Amino acid sequence: MAAPSTGTCGLMERSVRERVPPLLTDLYQFTMAYAYWRAGRHQEPAVFELFFRDNPFDGGFSLFAGLHDCLLFLRSFRITDRDVEFLRFILPPNTDPAFFDFLRGLDCSTVTVRSVPEGSVVFARVPLMEVEGPLAVVQLLETSLLCLVNYASLVCSNAARFRLAAGHQRKLLEMGLRRAQGPDGGLTASRYTHIGGFDLTSNVQAGFLFGIPVAGTMAHSYVTSFSSLEEVWPQTLVTASGDPDPVDVISLTKVWLRRVCELLGAELGKIHEGELAAFLSYAIAYPQNFLPVIDSYSVECSGLLNFCAVALALCELGYKPVGVRLDSGDLCRQSMEVRRIFRLCSEQFSASTFNSLTIVGSNNISEETMTELNKKANEINVVGVGTHLVTCTKQPSLGCVYKLVEVRGRPRMKISEDPKKTTVAGRKAIYRLLDADGHPFLDLLCLNVEPPPEAGCTLICYPLGGDNSAVSVTPAQVTCLRREVFLKGQTFGAGVNTLKRTLVRSTSKRTLVRFANGLNTNWP
Repeated sequence: MAAPSTGTCGLMERSVRERVPPLLTDLYQFTMAYAYWRAGRHQEPAVFELFFRDNPFDGGFSLFAGLHDCLLFLRSFRITDRDVEFLRFILPPNTDPAFFDFLRGLDCSTVTVRSVPEGSVVFARVPLMEVEGPLAVVQLLETSLLCLVNYASLVCSNAARFRLAAGHQRKLLEMGLRRAQGPDGGLTASRYTHIGGFDLTSNVQAGFLFGIPVAGTMAHSYVTSFSSLEEVWPQTLVTASGDPDPVDVISLTKVWLRRVCELLGAELGKIHEGELAAFLSYAIAYPQNFLPVIDSYSVECSGLLNFCAVALALCELGYKPVGVRLDSGDLCRQSMEVRRIFRLCSEQFSASTFNSLTIVGSNNISEETMTELNKKANEINVVGVGTHLVTCTKQPSLGCVYKLVEVRGRPRMKISEDPKKTTVAGRKAIYRLLDADGHPFLDLLCLNVEPPPEAGCTLICYPLGGDNSAVSVTPAQVTCLRREVFLKGQTFGAGVNTLKRTLVRSTSKRTLVRFANGLNTNWP
């Protein structure tokens, strides 16, 4: 993925500041902050952890995303005079006026964040972010951080599942902007599906801000807007070699259309002239980027024939057509027939370009249909995915939570009526253990005060959420998963100015917790 320029990095920071101001939070964050302040506890050092309780989509993993925006949010966190005046209006009238003076001076210069790198494979109940700072300040950050991480990680994980279903040979195009939950949801989806494994996006703004490759040609509306060849203008095209004499491309295409119909035994009378006009008009405008949608009327009786005629005319003039898009019907069967015709044209007309034409498939693609696609013979090179990707139809939310684990250096634990909501007290360190081949096989949680695991040394572990049966493991390598990414108002580490795409590999992993003195191992 191309790195955003300095100018677009500034745009991203402004975008986060405008989209996620300090008031984009729940009211009770301010009422709790006031109560802390009133009790003189607002400066007490506190630590919160951000994590999710269950792996999404009934799967075995998630991808962590949203860190970059979190860091921009923290860096720009300021409560303005205008914010204060609104808070004065909505908070109870007996709120001490001095509290509003306290809010005016708040920023995140005293906050420290340690985080798993953006794009990492992560698992349920493993703390992704640790947020440390004055109690009132880190409390105020809760809702905004959750908002920035929840959907980003969910849609990124959804994209990874599509990538796993598609395999690594087929390209994936994200095209869900029009179906997303609002402009912000659409932009967030384009950004984080790229991290999750998608190659391309149709979203121009995402390409501008994040350097994601952008793709797209025409919709059915363009095709159906034409009714006859008389609407094609201009009607000529110069050769790719730059010959100054323009060629009558309509006449040339008509010749090729007759030859294609003769080759295939097709009826000229069934060709839709408006579709041919649309293809010609677009090919004249973009002779090097010709990839039309060919199912506006009939793929086999009109669209495919019209494409071949225009594409052969372009080849004769020295250009290279790109391919076609199929958007309805049996995509597998149609792609096989389209590829057969392409090979036939290549052999019959010595058009080698036809051997490398791209076939794009799109039509309400879900993870299940992507899996089915791989089980059937087909010739689809690129799959366009929209609704089921960006709306995460199988699961609407990841369910990230932000829980207090330490105040004034003392562990804090929530013991709930719902055992699943019980938290693990104390600050923790997270390590990923790898085998001799360099493959990760276990994520290990330790209390922060415990010595780190060492390569080659055997550990006795207890499964998090398991039956408390001890597990003995000996890692060949050990990596610390979290690192300091925000300190004294400044960001550190990769992922701040650029986004790194993660290639997901399907493995069987379990998250375990190492037994430690003072840590209750009887959690469910």
